[in-house]
Amino acid sequence: MSRTLSNAPREPGTPDDVKIYDEAREPVEDSTLGIEVKLPPAGPAPHRLVAVGDSLTQGFMSLAVRATHLSYPAMIARELGWFDEFRFPTFDGPGGLPLDLEWLLRGLEEEFGDEFELHETVKTVLTARRMLENHEDFWERGPGARTPRTPGINHNLAIYGWDLRDSLSRDAELAKAEMTRARDNFWPSMPQNSGSLSALRVLDSARTESGEALTPLEAAAALGTEGIETLIVYLGANNALATVLTLDVVWSGRDYADLEAKKEYTVWTPTHFASELRQVARAVRPARARHVLWLTVPHVTIAPIAKGVGGKVSETSRYFHFYTRPWVADDAFMADPDRYPNLTAGQARAVDSAIDQYNEAIVAEVTSARDAGLDWRVVDVCGVLDRLAVRRYVETPGARPEWWTPYELPEELEDTLGFTPTTRFLRSGPDGITQGGLVSLDGVHPTTAGYSIVAHECMKVMIEAGVEFRAADGSVRQDARLDFAGAARADTLLTKPLRSLESNLDLLGWLDNRFALIAAAERAMRRQKRA
Repeated sequence: MSRTLSNAPREPGTPDDVKIYDEAREPVEDSTLGIEVKLPPAGPAPHRLVAVGDSLTQGFMSLAVRATHLSYPAMIARELGWFDEFRFPTFDGPGGLPLDLEWLLRGLEEEFGDEFELHETVKTVLTARRMLENHEDFWERGPGARTPRTPGINHNLAIYGWDLRDSLSRDAELAKAEMTRARDNFWPSMPQNSGSLSALRVLDSARTESGEALTPLEAAAALGTEGIETLIVYLGANNALATVLTLDVVWSGRDYADLEAKKEYTVWTPTHFASELRQVARAVRPARARHVLWLTVPHVTIAPIAKGVGGKVSETSRYFHFYTRPWVADDAFMADPDRYPNLTAGQARAVDSAIDQYNEAIVAEVTSARDAGLDWRVVDVCGVLDRLAVRRYVETPGARPEWWTPYELPEELEDTLGFTPTTRFLRSGPDGITQGGLVSLDGVHPTTAGYSIVAHECMKVMIEAGVEFRAADGSVRQDARLDFAGAARADTLLTKPLRSLESNLDLLGWLDNRFALIAAAERAMRRQKRA
């Protein structure tokens, strides 16, 4: 389906290579892109599943990586009957890395009960400070600061905050070199070396026989020498995500491939992204996986951490006039927009247009590989999110492209939860969940229920590729399907909702204002500068 270029004025500063269309890119429905590939007969593969990615693949939620056994690759490994063999790092300890908002809010709820009133009392501040101090001490100076021993290279090689260049260039030794001496701050926020600590738990065991450190892509290639059945590559979100974390658009410059210089950028130009992606694709080939799934980059401006205010630009537009933090009241923002950090509709459109071109580049790499006889496939996660986007499309019929249809959530998910989860910012109170459910408390990353949808989409493509899902006894499951009910039951945010507040948005806003949580997390995800 052809798209037309937009006649709307371009946002000042938008690079010339960003093509801005009236509609979002149409999702890929055929994972093979219509290109047949003849595969040799399937043989045994010691490593049935390997994943390279960022926070979305590591299992990050509510501002932390903590419950990695609930990541979507771990869900798939369970359905393969291979979970006991699937190696992944763990982050057991208070608050995870950099900081689990669910852990923090439940601690405040235990202290103040259902009648907790939101005002900056000395007791409130001291309670939050005490919890953050304990969290910081554990990860900076306690057991969390030590890297656990891992027998062999992990199968989940995803690391939060990493973009295309990081996965090409960073390894455990660089993570160690980037660590700084932790300071015991009076106002704690996040563990100072959380990004490096996370990378070490993933990559410290990824080494050659002589001990040379490997990047995630090199680690996947090392596993590939023994045999990989399915390799998942889900990279690129962090080449644009910082725009909604910082509410600032800074396009990449010529030094975009420099590990230090690139930290100043929040979104990559399509040309720069395609250049990095080509190198990633070349690095994936040595893994020699039988099947490689390439997941597309979601439109990050759909994430409810950037709340649309001021109404839609028009009845046929998918964009609001402004985007700001979800805890900022609409009336307060519109009375003085300059008081609050924000993106404009033009900036949001430009970022999404760049992401459309990122995904076109991913499709081009898969096309090239399939033409060469490799079974690379597209899993269009971007299209799934577009079809779930409540405020963008569901509530604005005039903004829907011709290709748009609502995404049908699995019945088991809705039946187990007892409500229909959506992409709105999660709200809960004494009566349970009042809105949201697919996105966790950080307003960016999925809940466990949300991750189950990503796992489901990958499984569908794997089944199409001939991957066999097996029961506990080793027999092939003819009706392989994700255990959505199990995923829903494991989602404590949704099955044990925070009950102390009519809305947890006000508390999150208060915590962010007092302890600068979003800013600290953004720095942690993009890593501190080398000392």
